[in-house]
Amino acid sequence: MEGYGLFLVLLVSALLLGFLSVLFALVWVFHYREGLSWDGGSAEFNWHPVLIITGFIFIQGIAIIVYRLPWTWKCSKLLIKFIHAGLNTIAMILAIVSLVAVFDFHNAKNIPNMYSLHSWIGLTAVIFYTLQLVLGFAVFLLPFAPVSLRASLMPIHIYSGLLIFATVIATALMGFTEKLIFALKTPAPAYNTSPPEAIFVNTLGLLIVIFGALILWMATRPHWKRPPEENSKIQQPNGGTPEGTEEESTMTDCSNTDKSDVEFNSEAAARKRNLKLDEVGQRSTM
Repeated sequence: MEGYGLFLVLLVSALLLGFLSVLFALVWVFHYREGLSWDGGSAEFNWHPVLIITGFIFIQGIAIIVYRLPWTWKCSKLLIKFIHAGLNTIAMILAIVSLVAVFDFHNAKNIPNMYSLHSWIGLTAVIFYTLQLVLGFAVFLLPFAPVSLRASLMPIHIYSGLLIFATVIATALMGFTEKLIFALKTPAPAYNTSPPEAIFVNTLGLLIVIFGALILWMATRPHWKRPPEENSKIQQPNGGTPEGTEEESTMTDCSNTDKSDVEFNSEAAARKRNLKLDEVGQRSTM
């Protein structure tokens, strides 16, 4: 893998920043707010930022780069697909629960729903994320979609995933600002006076931005892309493989190619050598 050391540094940095973001979210709601509960009060609303940061940002970020981890390249592609889909499913469930907490809190306090740009973009991101997950299951995980359809949809799937991830981060930053403006008012220290809570949450926003930047960088470097699996390429009439096609692996664990495949390849190589020797012998007798 080209630039393995740099990739490892970026990966460790991203994981550390993601973990710190979740930790900062918990400190925020327990130290500066009312903690967590499910009683229709402010503590129920606090589930929203905690679950969004944990699932919709941190776990989704890990799901995006799981294909890029070089020590998984000997694993079955199908296994990595299940891990990718499982992480995204967890992120989606946490995001939906966070939305339920917000709506329940708003309804209990008679606060209007869906009036801010933050809520518009946030709900749109959840809807598109759900569609992305369902289509991903149907097209790339289940064995029914034709190869041509997978090849044509793969660039769209990748682009939309990165777009949703970036949109979620931007929406979270909008939510931080909105929450601080409403929560920090006079006579208490107002937001524009930079009280400790405001500085703390702004720092949380910076951590999330840097985390997202690292994930997007690792996910878009072509030399860190998972290499094709030689034993499962779909052969075309010209001997090549269609560009962008996902090569399915028949391996079920992180071992190398199956013994039967090795034997088959060895026999094929031996036949080629014998043919070449025969050709040389024929030319030498002419």
